[in-house]
Amino acid sequence: MQPGIWQILVIVVLALLLFGGRGKISGLMGDAAKGIRAFREGLKGEDNNSGESVLPRTEAEKEDLKR
Repeated sequence: MQPGIWQILVIVVLALLLFGGRGKISGLMGDAAKGIRAFREGLKGEDNNSGESVLPRTEAEKEDLKR
């Protein structure tokens, strides 16, 4: 069975999407790596605060924590 024109066209379009145009896959992987790096830095930031929240607390929340 020989591939038809539509099958060849679909394969060409998929190949262009995957491998064409300034490395789209490498760009996506780079964005994913930046997200993971930011997540890890966020976790490190929480460790440096000794478990305290990064958000400022209201006076009522501070009083509750003292109890």
